[in-house]
Amino acid sequence: MVTPHENPAFIGDDGVSRSQQLNNHSDSEPPPKSAKPAKEREQWGKGIEFLMSCIAMSVGLGNVWRFPFTALDNGGGAFLIPYLVVLFLIGKPIYYLEMIIGQFSSRGSVKVFDLCPAMRGIGFGQAFMVYLLATYYESICAIIGYYLVESFRNPLPWAYCRPEWETNCIDSAPASQEDQNTRLGNTWLMVMGQQNITTNLGRMDTITTSNRTISSSELFFVNEVLREKPNINDGIGLPNWELVLGLFVSWLCVFLIIFKGVKSSGKASYFLAIFPYIVMAVLLVRAVTLPGSLDGIIYFIKPDWSKILDPKVWYAAVTQCFYSLSVCFGNIIMYASYNKFGHNVHRDATIVTGLDTCTSLLAGFTIFGILGHLAHEIGTDDIGSVVKGGAGLAFISYPDAIAKFQSLPQIFSVLFFLMLFVLGIGSNIAMTSCTVTAIRDFFPKIKQWQCALGIAIFSFCIGLAYVTPGGQFILTLVDYFGASMIALVLGIAELYVLGWVYGVDRLCRDAEFMMGRKVGPYWRWCWSVITPLIMTAILVYFLSTYTPLTYNNVTYPNWAYAIGWTITCFGVMQVPIWIVVAVVRAPGSSLSEKLRNAFKPKHDWGPSDPLLREQYNKLIANEAIASQDLGCWGFIKKNIFG
Repeated sequence: MVTPHENPAFIGDDGVSRSQQLNNHSDSEPPPKSAKPAKEREQWGKGIEFLMSCIAMSVGLGNVWRFPFTALDNGGGAFLIPYLVVLFLIGKPIYYLEMIIGQFSSRGSVKVFDLCPAMRGIGFGQAFMVYLLATYYESICAIIGYYLVESFRNPLPWAYCRPEWETNCIDSAPASQEDQNTRLGNTWLMVMGQQNITTNLGRMDTITTSNRTISSSELFFVNEVLREKPNINDGIGLPNWELVLGLFVSWLCVFLIIFKGVKSSGKASYFLAIFPYIVMAVLLVRAVTLPGSLDGIIYFIKPDWSKILDPKVWYAAVTQCFYSLSVCFGNIIMYASYNKFGHNVHRDATIVTGLDTCTSLLAGFTIFGILGHLAHEIGTDDIGSVVKGGAGLAFISYPDAIAKFQSLPQIFSVLFFLMLFVLGIGSNIAMTSCTVTAIRDFFPKIKQWQCALGIAIFSFCIGLAYVTPGGQFILTLVDYFGASMIALVLGIAELYVLGWVYGVDRLCRDAEFMMGRKVGPYWRWCWSVITPLIMTAILVYFLSTYTPLTYNNVTYPNWAYAIGWTITCFGVMQVPIWIVVAVVRAPGSSLSEKLRNAFKPKHDWGPSDPLLREQYNKLIANEAIASQDLGCWGFIKKNIFG
């Protein structure tokens, strides 16, 4: 099938074919101003750069330290069933949907809502949320960078206890041969003392008590890296200068990659996407050769079928898929907006969503292979007792396991933290670029490097709060109120706007016009009915099971909750604010007319190329004439079935 925009026989209003127009323009005077976009938009150098950038964005820290323990806590191998169901009903449909509208319109995550100006607040709210994510994501990269530098020391600095630490500390590194039995006994006491753990936003945090034995890796993380305070009632303290340096380096890396836009970030995407897989493969090979590793892998995938019908398991599957793929964040729309019109995003969406799941499984095999070896070293069959999830995996459990390697633990430590650093930078490239694109879409006179530099400097200043002794309290607060809640509410709003205000039927026609391929019933049903309803049910479940946020079982002071809810309200309230603005600005002589026009696409909505947009507008006008007498039920039927 020949796509409409590539048809050389297309005749314009002047009776001249498109090929003749192009030849005339090339042989004589240049085309008039109206025949070209006001500003040429950047494009990826090659289509593969877009794919690599999406992989670097979606495959991130969540795949390595959240998925394995989310699966473990929710049925092990049985968790894969709800996760794969959710992937096909939520992850893939939304990913493909956002790629379509971004590429079709060549607009960023805010300007794309020219398709429904009244709902532009969704784009502004998502841009605000993504910016908050970027600020604290780099603080995590700062901690990873700190560990990366420390990994070159011999011995590893977390391998042994220090005199200034608590007296009930036990070395993470193996003891001398004559003290082997003593070490195993003491380590077993340490494991038994770590049973009281609580889950908080994917992170497993241990409650430190005076009567339990604590590993040196845990004390190093809490006392030397975070210098963590027991609470923030008296403030968060001053930043740790070593982490400040790591924060600066992290933002410098982001700036250097995006300062030329997709021209520079596209080239960097090859390394950002491929390098973590090389490291993961090396670590997996090493993991499966360690004694006890197979027990750890079996422990990871062993299904607990009793949890398959538990609503909490399905909720965990939805949230893992939603946040892992970064759908409804605006990043996918932004990246796709730099594609060539007609690029096959269907193929790319299938590759990225499938690869994301495979990466999560690969990370799980690697992590639990090494933790199985750790359990073997300790002398216990209960692998779950040596596990800490979330940040505890990256900065406590894994360093503890590495410290027990008999030969060259520094090599594996450097590889692991370098992989994490690259994953973190790759994800933050997308988040920061999303903010830059949103700003430059409205203020095109601002140069790319100026905008990127301004955001990097301002974000660095905000990030200083996260590298203080109370920084993890602030990070958890911002993640919960500024990311999780806003993302869920605005994501649902986006789905209903695209599915029913703009319309699935029109989305399908846009995709067919752009790529020359019809959209099947699977996509129609997901976009119009299944995906929005599942996400709505998740929001209801989330609100009905809400409990006040805590960190390390410590309740936040009232002023912290007030800040958190203020952040949430600021993001969500963008929707009603911009509805009012759009209605006021909309043409019309009456309120009802203004209201209708505010929810219609703007006059310049469509492909950025004027010739394609002219052809597209004719197609839509003809379709509107054919659909004007459908009625309510007819509209619903057409929207779902076509």
